[in-house]
Amino acid sequence: MEYRKLGDSGIDVSLIGLGTMTWGEQNTEAEAHEQLNFALEQGVTLVDAAEMYPVPPRPETQGRTEEYIGTWLAKTPGAREKIVLATKIAGPARQPHNPRHIRGDANQFDRPNLVAAVESSLRRLQTDRIDLYQLHWPDRSTMTFGRTNYPWVEDAYTVPIEETLSALADLVKAGKIRHIGLSNETPWGVAQFLRAAEKLSLPRVVSIQNPYSLVNRTFELGLSEFSHHDGIGLLAYSPLAFGWLSGKYEGGARPAGARITLFERFQRYSKPESVAAVSRYVALAKQHGLTPTQFALAFVNSRPFTTSTIIGATSIAQLQENIDSVNVKLSDDVIAEIEALHQIQPNPAP
Repeated sequence: MEYRKLGDSGIDVSLIGLGTMTWGEQNTEAEAHEQLNFALEQGVTLVDAAEMYPVPPRPETQGRTEEYIGTWLAKTPGAREKIVLATKIAGPARQPHNPRHIRGDANQFDRPNLVAAVESSLRRLQTDRIDLYQLHWPDRSTMTFGRTNYPWVEDAYTVPIEETLSALADLVKAGKIRHIGLSNETPWGVAQFLRAAEKLSLPRVVSIQNPYSLVNRTFELGLSEFSHHDGIGLLAYSPLAFGWLSGKYEGGARPAGARITLFERFQRYSKPESVAAVSRYVALAKQHGLTPTQFALAFVNSRPFTTSTIIGATSIAQLQENIDSVNVKLSDDVIAEIEALHQIQPNPAP
């Protein structure tokens, strides 16, 4: 395993991070524990959850993923000191697919909601601290979850970023969270958090968890510069584009138990232009004797702004293949071929 710095936190995290959003929906508690044990044995240290998980988000299952991590920590001596535990607070329901069952429609990033969310996560996780606490999506209408244009919406109310950061700072002082991260954020949002931290002498954000893959490289357009100059590393989610880049959906295949097969909700990477681009990358991987999965993950791993690549698996076999991508190094010639395909059809699935 390789390790990289988590911003300016002083913490090293594994290049492969363990995503957990299937636990409690597609995976049982026993399977979640098996994945955690296996990942830890392979050197994975970053475990990423969210109060909203599992997905699709439902009132009946909300928080179950964190509960599974908590029961594993409770029965596994020494495990808490071996992992970097990350989770997220759900934001307000500004888009149709955003959940409305977590503290109601007014679930915004003010002090009462942040305190309530942290306390609930700590209880479910059975721990006294969260190493990285992230804002799952912005407390304002913006370009998230597949929107291709800024919506230009006048929100009735958004919590000022300075207020949010001040509340998070108090939770850091209390020892309940160690560091702060963003997710599904924009360059403007990152700039505001950095400005508030400097202006009010508050903690800086150390990471941003956004989508990044061969078919969605929008992070490079504005956010990567913050990684370069301000040390805010990317925790890349959906590096396999909901599994499309594994090649398992090629030719219209719909394997039993797969996410796209089970849930209509996940259409972000199902557009014709995205499917066509995926096929080209799958073919390129096979041309070079690599599995499409490890080819796609190796590309994300290779980026200078990537702190950790968040993978998700429903089986140990998938988890093994994902973790082993750290041993795959793409040559300059292969990267050049990837860039050529990217120029033909850049970001078909933003």
